[in-house]
Amino acid sequence: MASNITTTPFSLPISASAQGGIAILTLAFVLGFPGNLFVVWSVFCRVKKRSVTCLLVLNLALADAFVLLSAPLFLRYLAGGKGWEFGSAACKLVHYLSSVNMYVSIYLICLMSLDRCMAVTKPFLSQRMRTKRSLLVLLLVVWVMAFILSLPMLFYRSNQKRTFPGNINLTLCDSYHFDSVGHQIFQYVFETIMACLVPFILINIFYSSVICRLKSAKFQQRSQGSRLILLIIFTFGIFWLPYHIVNIIEVVGLLTGSDSVLKAARTARPNVTAFAYFSSAVNPILYVFAGSSHIRQAGVSFMAKLFEATNSDSRSASTSTRSGRETSVLHTMSVKLGKAFKGKDKERSINMAGKELDESVFKTLESAEQIE
Repeated sequence: MASNITTTPFSLPISASAQGGIAILTLAFVLGFPGNLFVVWSVFCRVKKRSVTCLLVLNLALADAFVLLSAPLFLRYLAGGKGWEFGSAACKLVHYLSSVNMYVSIYLICLMSLDRCMAVTKPFLSQRMRTKRSLLVLLLVVWVMAFILSLPMLFYRSNQKRTFPGNINLTLCDSYHFDSVGHQIFQYVFETIMACLVPFILINIFYSSVICRLKSAKFQQRSQGSRLILLIIFTFGIFWLPYHIVNIIEVVGLLTGSDSVLKAARTARPNVTAFAYFSSAVNPILYVFAGSSHIRQAGVSFMAKLFEATNSDSRSASTSTRSGRETSVLHTMSVKLGKAFKGKDKERSINMAGKELDESVFKTLESAEQIE
């Protein structure tokens, strides 16, 4: 089926918004695709001991590299000026995969936060659960859940024929909600809740538990793995939060019937979507900065050194938390034993009042107390 029908040989001029999108997508593909492949290569070929964080980063890089493969299609769509030329199936597929990437990324970050929380607050349970089998099960759950949560995108994207000035008829890959306000509200509210509110609430809960535990244990060292995860969370929020804000603005416009609000949201949507797309290219750049201290010693293996450090960080966090608990228990026991010894001493002095004891007995008691 022909995906592009024109009645004139002319094509649309490239708008300023399209030029911005082209610049963002080009930069994302040039930096992100080889960068994520380098992350995958580092994990498979250079990392000797792969921590939980390392394997989660690997899945994040695979998801980002996969979605960046769609960049050439979007670049042709924006720069060609001839609409969407790749058919309805490709239109649905590329947006579906972009949605899968969004859900996989944020829920992998949730798993990273949960792993850090367990290592600090439940170190014994964390060590028992950190098995290859349990991790594979969790990763499978995340990927399956992402594919399921993204299903609405298959229904809400379709080829749409539009007529432009100059008698130009083009086929666009655009959103399609069956001419229903309810479908539009459902999609944007569903995305905002499941890809923003729920995961960020979970992340806040996990890291609040970590902070409280570290304060109570008086262990203030922040590991390299924790810094890396916080950087990933912060970066993801920066690039995806504008997208979800625009979703909320459009829902408000639909509910209130405000044309100005709807126009503002729909004008901003292409830009914030391209901005969110760029998030797939940012993580390798973060790893370069986070692992810069290893570059001089390890060369191209610097990223492997960074990921291996997350393994030792996890062990040290668990060990420090356990030692903190042991210290607390020992302190409590010493206090109780001290009170018990004082009680015994008081009772002994009362019972021996008025009695004369040999000097040897006093020495024996004193030496026994010193040993105790």
